[in-house]
Amino acid sequence: MSQMLLELKGIRRSYGDGSSAVEVLHGIDFSVRRGEMVAIIGPSGSGKSTLMNIIGCLDKPSSGSYKVDGRDTASLEPDDLAELRRNFFGFIFQRYHLLGHLDAAENVQVPSVYAGLKREKRSKRSVELLQRLGLKDRVGHKPSQLSGGQQQRVSIARALMNGGQIILADEPTGALDSKSGAEVMRILEDLNAQGHTVILVTHDPRIASHAHRVITISDGAISSDEINANVPDYSEQKVNSDEVYLKSGWASSVRAYMDRFSEAYVMAIRAMLSNRMRTLLTMLGIIIGIMAVVTVVALARGASSKVVENISSMGTNTITVMPGARMGDVRSGKVRTLTMKDLNALKGQPYVDSISATVSNTVYLRRGNQENSATAYGINTDYFRVYGMEVAKGRLFTEDEAASLPQICVIDALTARTFFPNEDPLGKRLLFGKLPMMVVGVLTDKEVAFRPNDNMYVYVPYQTYSARIIPRNYLSSMIVRIADGFSTAVAEDSITSLLKNRHGRKDFFIQSSDTIMKSINQTTATFTLLISAIAVISLIVGGIGVMNIMLVSVTERTREIGIRMAVGARQSDIMTQFLIEAITVCIIGGLTGVLLSVALGWLLSYVAPAIPLSFSVYSIVVAVITSSVIGVVFGFMPARNAAKLNPIEALARE
Repeated sequence: MSQMLLELKGIRRSYGDGSSAVEVLHGIDFSVRRGEMVAIIGPSGSGKSTLMNIIGCLDKPSSGSYKVDGRDTASLEPDDLAELRRNFFGFIFQRYHLLGHLDAAENVQVPSVYAGLKREKRSKRSVELLQRLGLKDRVGHKPSQLSGGQQQRVSIARALMNGGQIILADEPTGALDSKSGAEVMRILEDLNAQGHTVILVTHDPRIASHAHRVITISDGAISSDEINANVPDYSEQKVNSDEVYLKSGWASSVRAYMDRFSEAYVMAIRAMLSNRMRTLLTMLGIIIGIMAVVTVVALARGASSKVVENISSMGTNTITVMPGARMGDVRSGKVRTLTMKDLNALKGQPYVDSISATVSNTVYLRRGNQENSATAYGINTDYFRVYGMEVAKGRLFTEDEAASLPQICVIDALTARTFFPNEDPLGKRLLFGKLPMMVVGVLTDKEVAFRPNDNMYVYVPYQTYSARIIPRNYLSSMIVRIADGFSTAVAEDSITSLLKNRHGRKDFFIQSSDTIMKSINQTTATFTLLISAIAVISLIVGGIGVMNIMLVSVTERTREIGIRMAVGARQSDIMTQFLIEAITVCIIGGLTGVLLSVALGWLLSYVAPAIPLSFSVYSIVVAVITSSVIGVVFGFMPARNAAKLNPIEALARE
């Protein structure tokens, strides 16, 4: 006697729990030998389809024992059951269950993708099977382009793709006309003659008559198990060598996994393209979120760069020495220890490039009947070098002439426009209160950091200021420009040490451009973080949108998931495909958001150049990585739901 391939003992199947449970199968016992052709016949509702689902490892019995080739299915994990469906069974469904977006050859290849068969080999075999079944001219046709009989033959070819040791045919002719039905039955008989074990479920006695053995099931129990002597018994026949050769090509290697991954990626892209509007709407939230984050970071960087540029215009590595304990010290006005002697002591230090005394006050400028307030600075000529100021007209005063207390001044562009709108200001005089001052130079119209643009500024020699305008023998501050090659920190320590020794105590404080820049950068970083956190909310909303759309996609494609599970897809295969879709949507959305942000920056540079945008490769990379993470996080639950679907319920969904 031939070895038993399938063994069912005491199989029961119930639906529901407790008192509401309904038992559909009541202790089914039978075995199937290798190479048999068995028909399970019975009226609708008799339990034959439930029995077929258990035989095909799509469902599990509530109790009893079911062994496939000696393996007890009760102890097998979902992926082990998927392996049995992939390696032993070939399903032929009444409704064909072909994937509409794949052509005939691609539909046939699906089981071998999950089996790890090389692309070249499975492509060649799918074409050979379709040619054997008379579909040579329909290899590239999609299911919608095939007749019912042709679709069923594609389904048969798919069942044979991985060898098909056991062919399970559920009402294989139920949706066909008589001619196509007869052709399908002839094919099944030929397969049985070649050694394939064939189990078909039908309610039609004429179809059952093609089987060597007929099992009749009624009300969930076997009522008869008879041998049809008119049909040959091929239970001793072995499967053709090409099927055995195919099985030896199965693999679980890294290459096979990568092949399955690439196929899952292709399927994901096709699914996205077939639902373009849904995909675009899913991306929209990610696009807006990424665009907001990248633009905000670029704006913050641009603003920070602008401020740093303004500070740099004062002169690189500048240090300001001021009286008092700190900025805002109310007692600083009473501290009058900074003098020209301190300035001269610092002037000879190797770390000093240039240094200027500064005293300032508000004065009233008059010319004719025009009068305006302005800020007057008493300075050394090095002041212009420290702040990087340049002359547009005329000249700057020199240290030699400053010693003679000249009544000369250098004015800014706004002062020149205000008092000399239609004439050259050089050589003209302005009254500082009652003191006349001759204009010898006009500065270029350039913004100076931390100074209002709508104020007027005039610069006179320090000696003239302290002797003729506001008599005083102390300085408001000293501005030092550090020589190249010296660090600001070293210069600060040296200046502090020198002045403490001179004054006997520390009655001054130092503020450097580096300190200001660090403070500005910290403030900018905090501001950027705050705005980015707000922008991230839109990313989260976009991620929730991705999750919702993917959940809808799982619902819409439940039948497809069931088909893939029936032909041997693992849970990981299903999860991978849906995760790929979610991640791809988010990555494309992220890249689109980045491109739109860059395009916006380019547009603003022409339309509104005052709004600075500075894009960072780092922020762009982080944005794209973030969109990928969102795809994983928010795509996981839909993908997991898809992988956990019950194959029976999924196949039944239309």
